[in-house]
Amino acid sequence: MAHERSSEVRLSPSGYEEDIRAVLAPRLAYFEAVARHEHVTRAAQELGVPQSTLSRAMVRLEHDLGVDLFARRGRTVSLTHAGRSFLGSAERALAEVEKAAESVRADADPATGKVAFGFLHTMGSETVPALIRAFRADHPRVRFQLVQNYGEAMIERLRAGDLDLCLTSPVPDAPDLVARRLDEQRLRLVVPDDHRLASRRRVRLAEAADESFVTLEPGYGLRRITDDLCAEAGFTPRVAFEGEEAETLRGLVAAGLGVALLPPPAVARPGVVELTVTAPRAAREIGVAWLDGHQDTPPVAAFKQFLLSRRGHLLPD
Repeated sequence: MAHERSSEVRLSPSGYEEDIRAVLAPRLAYFEAVARHEHVTRAAQELGVPQSTLSRAMVRLEHDLGVDLFARRGRTVSLTHAGRSFLGSAERALAEVEKAAESVRADADPATGKVAFGFLHTMGSETVPALIRAFRADHPRVRFQLVQNYGEAMIERLRAGDLDLCLTSPVPDAPDLVARRLDEQRLRLVVPDDHRLASRRRVRLAEAADESFVTLEPGYGLRRITDDLCAEAGFTPRVAFEGEEAETLRGLVAAGLGVALLPPPAVARPGVVELTVTAPRAAREIGVAWLDGHQDTPPVAAFKQFLLSRRGHLLPD
């Protein structure tokens, strides 16, 4: 293998890190094969490339690094001290690339792949477990990476590529997302069982205008819906507490801290009465969202289709 040096300026690892990555990455497998065989011809045969191409690649690699990686003896080569040091790092880098490739292939496998799925806290006790149980009846080995969070945080993770799908409310309307309405959930005014309204079955939301409210924090979809419904009823809610989880709010209502607009509980909680709101119509839409233009893997496509098939009967009775 002819070994030539030129007077060209070499790349500097400190000044041209992106360039170093660009020129080194494609040559690591070539270098590893030559180092393992200690013979350019045999390495070229294994790689399926012309010997001249491989030889030039190694010369260029040494030039870009500014060190001799090989000592040449006729048709054979052996690693220099610098070459042995570089080989260890190259082998680790190639192993990481192979590991990453195996991981993404496994995640895309139709039978055993992975779905990264986000959902609201209020969907976690019954709705999502029931959905996954029903889906896995036909796809028993599909894996789920589950994220439970509030709507805006899930949308951010969807855009960042951390999630494939998310179940959220309100149904988002954004140009970079695709969203489909799946179901509707009625909200109730939750009051302490000794409250002045506790003997009622139905109530207009305006009748709670003078009450203190316990609500979710700003940024939660249910908080936005609460604020909008109160505004429609003609008042701004006086907030006594802002929390992160609906059942905590229900407990604080039982303790007499205020009233709340909440979806139905999975299990009835003592100490509170849940009233149907007759005006304005108190409900929230539940939908599934995903990133527009994103190519689904087979398991994600299957779960997406399953969710869409549940339109109108997503929620437990």
